[in-house]
Amino acid sequence: MTVFSELRMRPATAVRRGWNASTTTRLVLAGVVMFTLLLGANLATPLYPLLQLRLGLGPLGVTVAFASYVLALVAVLMLAGHWSDHIGRRAALVLAVVLGVGGSLVFAGAGSLWMLCAGRALQGIAVGLATGASSAALRELLPSRPEWASRFTLLASSGGVAAGPFIGGLLSLLPGPVSTPFLAHCVLLLLLLVPLWMLDARPAIRPAVGPRPYAVLAPRRPSVSREAKGAFALAAAVGFLSFAVFGFCLSLGPGYFAAVIGTDARPVTGLLAGLTLGASALSQLFPLRGRMLLPTGLSVLGAAVALMAAAAAWHNPALLVIAGLAAGVGQGSAFRPAFNDLATKADPARHAQVISTVYVITYLGSAVPVIGLGLASSLVGLGPAVGGFALICGVAALALAAVSARVSVRR
Repeated sequence: MTVFSELRMRPATAVRRGWNASTTTRLVLAGVVMFTLLLGANLATPLYPLLQLRLGLGPLGVTVAFASYVLALVAVLMLAGHWSDHIGRRAALVLAVVLGVGGSLVFAGAGSLWMLCAGRALQGIAVGLATGASSAALRELLPSRPEWASRFTLLASSGGVAAGPFIGGLLSLLPGPVSTPFLAHCVLLLLLLVPLWMLDARPAIRPAVGPRPYAVLAPRRPSVSREAKGAFALAAAVGFLSFAVFGFCLSLGPGYFAAVIGTDARPVTGLLAGLTLGASALSQLFPLRGRMLLPTGLSVLGAAVALMAAAAAWHNPALLVIAGLAAGVGQGSAFRPAFNDLATKADPARHAQVISTVYVITYLGSAVPVIGLGLASSLVGLGPAVGGFALICGVAALALAAVSARVSVRR
Protein backbone atom coordinates (compact mmCIF):
# COMPACT_ATOMS: atom_id res chain seq x y z
CA MET A 1 0.00 0.00 0.00
CA THR A 2 1.11 3.57 -0.69
CA VAL A 3 0.88 6.36 1.87
CA PHE A 4 -1.98 7.92 -0.11
CA SER A 5 -3.99 4.69 -0.18
CA GLU A 6 -3.47 4.32 3.57
CA LEU A 7 -4.72 7.85 4.16
CA ARG A 8 -7.77 7.02 2.04
CA MET A 9 -8.17 3.80 4.05
CA ARG A 10 -8.70 1.90 0.83
CA PRO A 11 -6.70 -0.89 -0.83
CA ALA A 12 -4.05 0.31 -3.25
CA THR A 13 -5.22 0.42 -6.89
CA ALA A 14 -1.91 -0.98 -8.13
CA VAL A 15 0.70 -3.32 -6.77
CA ARG A 16 3.55 -1.38 -5.25
CA ARG A 17 6.94 -2.85 -4.61
CA GLY A 18 8.07 -1.50 -1.29
CA TRP A 19 10.90 -2.03 1.12
CA ASN A 20 10.13 -5.16 3.13
CA ALA A 21 12.19 -4.14 6.14
CA SER A 22 13.06 -6.55 8.94
CA THR A 23 11.37 -6.38 12.33
CA THR A 24 14.53 -4.90 13.86
CA THR A 25 14.64 -2.16 11.23
CA ARG A 26 10.98 -1.35 11.81
CA LEU A 27 11.60 -1.16 15.56
CA VAL A 28 14.49 1.23 15.05
CA LEU A 29 12.58 3.38 12.57
CA ALA A 30 9.51 3.73 14.82
CA GLY A 31 11.69 4.68 17.78
CA VAL A 32 13.90 7.08 15.79
CA VAL A 33 10.91 8.97 14.40
CA MET A 34 9.53 9.54 17.90
CA PHE A 35 12.99 10.42 19.25
CA THR A 36 13.66 12.93 16.46
CA LEU A 37 10.30 14.68 16.73
CA LEU A 38 10.69 15.12 20.48
CA LEU A 39 14.30 16.22 20.05
CA GLY A 40 13.13 19.00 17.73
CA ALA A 41 10.31 19.99 20.06
CA ASN A 42 12.86 20.66 22.80
CA LEU A 43 15.65 22.35 20.85
CA ALA A 44 14.24 25.69 22.01
CA THR A 45 14.78 25.04 25.73
CA PRO A 46 18.23 26.71 26.08
CA LEU A 47 17.17 29.43 23.61
CA TYR A 48 14.34 30.84 25.72
CA PRO A 49 16.56 33.32 27.64
CA LEU A 50 17.92 34.57 24.28
CA LEU A 51 14.39 34.81 22.87
CA GLN A 52 13.29 36.72 25.95
CA LEU A 53 15.89 39.40 25.23
CA ARG A 54 15.27 39.55 21.48
CA LEU A 55 11.48 39.62 21.64
CA GLY A 56 11.03 41.35 25.00
CA LEU A 57 9.27 38.41 26.64
CA GLY A 58 8.76 37.88 30.36
CA PRO A 59 8.51 34.56 32.23
CA LEU A 60 4.80 34.34 31.40
CA GLY A 61 5.52 34.76 27.68
CA VAL A 62 8.03 31.92 27.79
CA THR A 63 5.59 29.59 29.51
CA VAL A 64 2.81 30.55 27.07
CA ALA A 65 5.08 29.67 24.14
CA PHE A 66 6.04 26.41 25.81
CA ALA A 67 2.44 25.57 26.74
CA SER A 68 1.19 26.18 23.18
CA TYR A 69 3.14 23.08 22.17
CA VAL A 70 1.67 21.02 24.99
CA LEU A 71 -1.89 22.19 24.46
CA ALA A 72 -1.73 21.46 20.72
CA LEU A 73 -0.28 18.04 21.49
CA VAL A 74 -3.04 17.30 23.99
CA ALA A 75 -5.73 18.44 21.55
CA VAL A 76 -4.41 16.07 18.88
CA LEU A 77 -4.20 13.18 21.33
CA MET A 78 -7.84 13.77 22.24
CA LEU A 79 -9.14 14.31 18.71
CA ALA A 80 -6.87 12.08 16.63
CA GLY A 81 -5.14 9.72 19.04
CA HIS A 82 -6.95 6.76 17.43
CA TRP A 83 -6.16 7.65 13.82
CA SER A 84 -3.24 5.24 13.43
CA ASP A 85 -5.61 2.38 14.39
CA HIS A 86 -7.37 3.06 11.07
CA ILE A 87 -4.94 4.66 8.60
CA GLY A 88 -2.01 2.55 9.76
CA ARG A 89 1.12 3.35 11.73
CA ARG A 90 3.28 4.33 8.75
CA ALA A 91 0.82 6.89 7.35
CA ALA A 92 0.40 8.51 10.79
CA LEU A 93 4.16 8.77 11.21
CA VAL A 94 4.57 10.29 7.72
CA LEU A 95 1.97 12.96 8.57
CA ALA A 96 3.75 13.64 11.85
CA VAL A 97 7.14 14.10 10.19
CA VAL A 98 5.73 16.48 7.56
CA LEU A 99 4.08 18.61 10.25
CA GLY A 100 7.31 18.49 12.27
CA VAL A 101 9.17 20.00 9.30
CA GLY A 102 6.59 22.78 9.12
CA GLY A 103 6.85 23.51 12.84
CA SER A 104 10.63 23.79 12.77
CA LEU A 105 10.53 26.09 9.73
CA VAL A 106 8.03 28.43 11.41
CA PHE A 107 10.02 28.49 14.65
CA ALA A 108 13.27 29.15 12.77
CA GLY A 109 11.79 32.33 11.30
CA ALA A 110 9.80 33.42 14.38
CA GLY A 111 10.00 37.13 15.12
CA SER A 112 7.14 37.46 17.58
CA LEU A 113 5.40 35.59 20.37
CA TRP A 114 2.52 34.49 18.12
CA MET A 115 4.96 32.96 15.61
CA LEU A 116 6.72 31.13 18.43
CA CYS A 117 3.36 29.78 19.53
CA ALA A 118 2.45 28.77 15.96
CA GLY A 119 5.72 26.90 15.46
CA ARG A 120 5.41 25.21 18.82
CA ALA A 121 1.78 24.26 18.09
CA LEU A 122 2.78 22.56 14.81
CA GLN A 123 5.46 20.64 16.69
CA GLY A 124 2.86 19.61 19.25
CA ILE A 125 0.51 18.34 16.55
CA ALA A 126 3.35 16.30 15.03
CA VAL A 127 4.31 14.72 18.35
CA GLY A 128 0.66 14.05 19.17
CA LEU A 129 0.13 12.13 15.92
CA ALA A 130 3.32 10.14 16.43
CA THR A 131 2.78 9.27 20.10
CA GLY A 132 0.04 6.67 19.76
CA ALA A 133 1.30 5.44 16.36
CA SER A 134 4.87 4.83 17.52
CA SER A 135 3.83 3.15 20.78
CA ALA A 136 1.32 0.90 19.03
CA ALA A 137 3.82 0.03 16.27
CA LEU A 138 6.41 -1.03 18.84
CA ARG A 139 3.89 -3.22 20.63
CA GLU A 140 2.80 -4.88 17.38
CA LEU A 141 6.41 -5.58 16.46
CA LEU A 142 7.02 -7.19 19.86
CA PRO A 143 3.72 -9.02 20.52
CA SER A 144 5.24 -11.42 23.04
CA ARG A 145 7.36 -8.77 24.80
CA PRO A 146 4.97 -5.98 25.85
CA GLU A 147 7.32 -4.83 28.61
CA TRP A 148 10.13 -4.30 26.11
CA ALA A 149 7.77 -2.48 23.79
CA SER A 150 6.77 0.00 26.52
CA ARG A 151 10.42 0.30 27.58
CA PHE A 152 11.44 1.26 24.03
CA THR A 153 8.57 3.74 23.91
CA LEU A 154 9.67 5.47 27.10
CA LEU A 155 13.33 5.36 26.06
CA ALA A 156 12.62 7.01 22.70
CA SER A 157 10.33 9.61 24.29
CA SER A 158 12.46 10.62 27.27
CA GLY A 159 15.68 10.28 25.26
CA GLY A 160 14.48 12.72 22.61
CA VAL A 161 13.28 15.22 25.20
CA ALA A 162 16.59 14.94 27.07
CA ALA A 163 18.81 15.31 24.00
CA GLY A 164 16.92 18.30 22.59
CA PRO A 165 18.10 20.98 25.05
CA PHE A 166 21.77 19.97 24.89
CA ILE A 167 21.86 19.69 21.09
CA GLY A 168 19.93 22.95 20.79
CA GLY A 169 22.52 24.65 23.00
CA LEU A 170 25.41 23.31 20.92
CA LEU A 171 23.84 24.27 17.58
CA SER A 172 23.05 27.74 18.91
CA LEU A 173 26.80 28.45 18.99
CA LEU A 174 26.77 28.46 15.17
CA PRO A 175 25.77 31.54 13.15
CA GLY A 176 22.05 32.18 13.48
CA PRO A 177 21.68 30.83 17.05
CA VAL A 178 17.87 30.80 16.95
CA SER A 179 17.32 29.51 13.40
CA THR A 180 20.22 27.09 12.84
CA PRO A 181 19.06 24.35 15.28
CA PHE A 182 15.63 24.19 13.63
CA LEU A 183 16.91 24.25 10.07
CA ALA A 184 19.22 21.35 10.92
CA HIS A 185 16.24 19.53 12.41
CA CYS A 186 14.26 20.05 9.19
CA VAL A 187 17.03 18.36 7.21
CA LEU A 188 17.04 15.41 9.60
CA LEU A 189 13.27 14.96 9.34
CA LEU A 190 13.37 15.11 5.54
CA LEU A 191 15.98 12.35 5.57
CA LEU A 192 13.67 10.26 7.76
CA LEU A 193 10.85 10.65 5.26
CA VAL A 194 12.77 8.62 2.68
CA PRO A 195 12.75 5.24 4.51
CA LEU A 196 9.23 5.88 5.84
CA TRP A 197 7.91 6.49 2.33
CA MET A 198 9.71 3.47 0.86
CA LEU A 199 8.65 1.11 3.65
CA ASP A 200 6.33 -1.74 2.73
CA ALA A 201 3.78 -0.86 5.39
CA ARG A 202 1.45 -3.37 6.92
CA PRO A 203 -2.32 -2.84 6.47
CA ALA A 204 -4.29 -0.56 8.75
CA ILE A 205 -5.51 -2.16 11.95
CA ARG A 206 -9.14 -1.42 11.10
CA PRO A 207 -9.69 -1.19 7.31
CA ALA A 208 -12.52 1.16 6.37
CA VAL A 209 -15.86 -0.30 5.33
CA GLY A 210 -18.97 1.31 3.91
CA PRO A 211 -19.49 4.52 1.94
CA ARG A 212 -18.14 6.83 4.69
CA PRO A 213 -14.66 5.55 5.55
CA TYR A 214 -13.57 8.76 7.26
CA ALA A 215 -16.34 8.55 9.85
CA VAL A 216 -14.07 6.34 11.98
CA LEU A 217 -11.63 9.27 12.30
CA ALA A 218 -14.20 11.44 14.06
CA PRO A 219 -13.32 12.42 17.65
CA ARG A 220 -14.53 9.99 20.24
CA ARG A 221 -14.90 10.04 23.98
CA PRO A 222 -11.88 8.51 25.71
CA SER A 223 -12.67 5.11 27.17
CA VAL A 224 -10.74 2.52 29.12
CA SER A 225 -11.79 -1.05 29.85
CA ARG A 226 -12.84 -1.90 33.40
CA GLU A 227 -9.79 -4.13 33.84
CA ALA A 228 -7.42 -1.29 32.95
CA LYS A 229 -9.08 1.58 34.87
CA GLY A 230 -6.96 1.24 38.00
CA ALA A 231 -3.75 1.01 35.99
CA PHE A 232 -4.86 3.96 33.88
CA ALA A 233 -5.54 6.20 36.89
CA LEU A 234 -2.18 5.42 38.46
CA ALA A 235 -0.20 5.90 35.23
CA ALA A 236 -2.01 9.19 34.54
CA ALA A 237 -1.34 10.55 38.05
CA VAL A 238 2.35 9.58 37.96
CA GLY A 239 2.66 11.00 34.46
CA PHE A 240 1.01 14.33 35.34
CA LEU A 241 3.27 14.87 38.35
CA SER A 242 6.51 13.86 36.67
CA PHE A 243 5.80 15.92 33.56
CA ALA A 244 5.13 18.95 35.73
CA VAL A 245 8.75 18.63 36.84
CA PHE A 246 9.88 18.07 33.26
CA GLY A 247 7.89 21.10 32.10
CA PHE A 248 9.69 23.33 34.58
CA CYS A 249 13.10 22.00 33.48
CA LEU A 250 12.29 22.62 29.82
CA SER A 251 10.76 26.10 30.11
CA LEU A 252 11.92 28.29 33.01
CA GLY A 253 14.62 25.84 34.06
CA PRO A 254 17.49 27.29 31.97
CA GLY A 255 17.14 30.75 33.54
CA TYR A 256 16.82 29.22 37.00
CA PHE A 257 19.84 26.95 36.51
CA ALA A 258 21.94 29.81 35.12
CA ALA A 259 21.44 31.73 38.37
CA VAL A 260 22.54 28.72 40.44
CA ILE A 261 25.71 27.90 38.46
CA GLY A 262 26.64 31.49 37.66
CA THR A 263 26.77 31.19 33.85
CA ASP A 264 24.35 31.58 30.98
CA ALA A 265 26.30 29.43 28.50
CA ARG A 266 23.58 27.81 26.41
CA PRO A 267 25.17 24.33 26.07
CA VAL A 268 25.61 24.19 29.86
CA THR A 269 22.09 25.34 30.71
CA GLY A 270 20.73 23.05 27.99
CA LEU A 271 22.62 20.12 29.48
CA LEU A 272 21.23 20.87 32.94
CA ALA A 273 17.71 21.23 31.53
CA GLY A 274 17.97 17.82 29.90
CA LEU A 275 19.74 16.16 32.83
CA THR A 276 16.57 14.95 34.53
CA LEU A 277 15.14 13.68 31.24
CA GLY A 278 18.43 11.96 30.39
CA ALA A 279 18.56 10.18 33.73
CA SER A 280 14.98 9.04 33.18
CA ALA A 281 15.88 7.67 29.74
CA LEU A 282 18.95 5.81 31.02
CA SER A 283 16.89 4.27 33.81
CA GLN A 284 14.97 2.43 31.07
CA LEU A 285 18.19 0.71 29.99
CA PHE A 286 19.05 -0.49 33.49
CA PRO A 287 15.63 -1.09 35.02
CA LEU A 288 15.20 -1.96 38.65
CA ARG A 289 12.61 -4.48 39.73
CA GLY A 290 10.49 -5.07 42.77
CA ARG A 291 6.94 -4.77 44.02
CA MET A 292 7.71 -1.49 45.79
CA LEU A 293 9.56 0.09 42.86
CA LEU A 294 6.73 2.54 42.07
CA PRO A 295 6.39 4.06 45.57
CA THR A 296 10.17 4.11 45.98
CA GLY A 297 10.62 5.96 42.70
CA LEU A 298 7.97 8.51 43.66
CA SER A 299 9.63 9.09 47.04
CA VAL A 300 12.99 9.70 45.35
CA LEU A 301 11.33 12.09 42.88
CA GLY A 302 9.71 14.08 45.68
CA ALA A 303 12.93 14.37 47.68
CA ALA A 304 14.94 15.32 44.57
CA VAL A 305 12.57 18.15 43.61
CA ALA A 306 12.95 19.59 47.10
CA LEU A 307 16.74 19.41 46.73
CA MET A 308 16.54 21.40 43.49
CA ALA A 309 15.05 24.30 45.42
CA ALA A 310 17.60 23.85 48.20
CA ALA A 311 20.44 23.98 45.64
CA ALA A 312 19.33 27.45 44.58
CA ALA A 313 18.98 28.67 48.16
CA TRP A 314 22.50 27.41 48.97
CA HIS A 315 23.98 28.33 45.54
CA ASN A 316 25.29 24.77 45.26
CA PRO A 317 25.76 23.60 41.62
CA ALA A 318 26.86 20.11 42.70
CA LEU A 319 23.63 19.61 44.66
CA LEU A 320 21.66 20.82 41.64
CA VAL A 321 23.27 18.16 39.43
CA ILE A 322 22.69 15.42 42.02
CA ALA A 323 19.06 16.47 42.48
CA GLY A 324 18.47 16.52 38.71
CA LEU A 325 19.90 13.04 38.29
CA ALA A 326 17.94 11.68 41.25
CA ALA A 327 14.71 13.22 39.97
CA GLY A 328 15.20 11.52 36.61
CA VAL A 329 15.96 8.12 38.12
CA GLY A 330 12.98 8.44 40.46
CA GLN A 331 10.65 9.44 37.62
CA GLY A 332 11.85 6.65 35.34
CA SER A 333 11.59 4.07 38.10
CA ALA A 334 8.05 5.19 38.93
CA PHE A 335 6.56 5.79 35.50
CA ARG A 336 7.90 2.62 33.86
CA PRO A 337 6.03 0.11 36.08
CA ALA A 338 2.88 2.23 35.96
CA PHE A 339 3.10 2.53 32.16
CA ASN A 340 3.95 -1.17 31.73
CA ASP A 341 0.95 -2.22 33.80
CA LEU A 342 -1.37 -0.09 31.67
CA ALA A 343 0.20 -1.27 28.37
CA THR A 344 -0.29 -4.93 29.27
CA LYS A 345 -3.91 -4.45 30.38
CA ALA A 346 -5.03 -2.23 27.49
CA ASP A 347 -7.13 -3.82 24.74
CA PRO A 348 -4.77 -4.37 21.76
CA ALA A 349 -7.45 -3.15 19.32
CA ARG A 350 -7.59 0.18 21.16
CA HIS A 351 -3.98 0.39 22.28
CA ALA A 352 -3.17 3.63 20.46
CA GLN A 353 -6.33 5.29 21.82
CA VAL A 354 -5.66 4.25 25.42
CA ILE A 355 -1.99 5.27 25.31
CA SER A 356 -2.93 8.58 23.68
CA THR A 357 -5.51 9.20 26.41
CA VAL A 358 -3.06 8.64 29.25
CA TYR A 359 -0.61 10.95 27.50
CA VAL A 360 -3.33 13.64 27.36
CA ILE A 361 -3.29 13.79 31.15
CA THR A 362 0.46 13.30 31.33
CA TYR A 363 1.26 16.18 28.98
CA LEU A 364 -1.22 18.46 30.72
CA GLY A 365 1.14 18.15 33.65
CA SER A 366 3.79 20.01 31.66
CA ALA A 367 1.37 22.80 30.66
CA VAL A 368 -1.08 23.73 33.42
CA PRO A 369 1.35 23.82 36.39
CA VAL A 370 4.03 25.52 34.26
CA ILE A 371 1.68 28.31 33.19
CA GLY A 372 0.86 28.82 36.87
CA LEU A 373 4.58 28.86 37.65
CA GLY A 374 5.17 31.48 34.95
CA LEU A 375 2.40 33.67 36.35
CA ALA A 376 3.75 33.29 39.89
CA SER A 377 7.26 34.15 38.66
CA SER A 378 5.94 37.38 37.14
CA LEU A 379 4.37 38.32 40.49
CA VAL A 380 6.90 37.23 43.13
CA GLY A 381 10.07 36.40 41.17
CA LEU A 382 11.49 33.19 39.79
CA GLY A 383 13.25 31.97 42.95
CA PRO A 384 10.28 32.11 45.36
CA ALA A 385 7.92 30.75 42.69
CA VAL A 386 10.16 27.74 42.03
CA GLY A 387 10.46 27.16 45.78
CA GLY A 388 6.68 26.96 46.14
CA PHE A 389 6.42 24.78 43.04
CA ALA A 390 9.03 22.37 44.43
CA LEU A 391 7.19 22.14 47.74
CA ILE A 392 3.87 21.32 46.07
CA CYS A 393 5.45 18.71 43.78
CA GLY A 394 7.38 17.13 46.64
CA VAL A 395 4.30 16.77 48.84
CA ALA A 396 2.25 15.42 45.92
CA ALA A 397 4.93 12.84 45.09
CA LEU A 398 5.11 11.59 48.67
CA ALA A 399 1.30 11.39 48.91
CA LEU A 400 1.12 9.43 45.66
CA ALA A 401 3.92 7.17 46.91
CA ALA A 402 1.85 6.33 49.97
CA VAL A 403 -1.18 5.48 47.84
CA SER A 404 0.81 3.32 45.43
CA ALA A 405 2.50 1.53 48.35
CA ARG A 406 -0.92 0.47 49.67
CA VAL A 407 -1.85 -0.82 46.21
CA SER A 408 1.43 -2.74 45.95
CA VAL A 409 0.96 -4.36 49.34
CA ARG A 410 -2.55 -5.56 48.42
CA ARG A 411 -1.34 -7.35 45.27
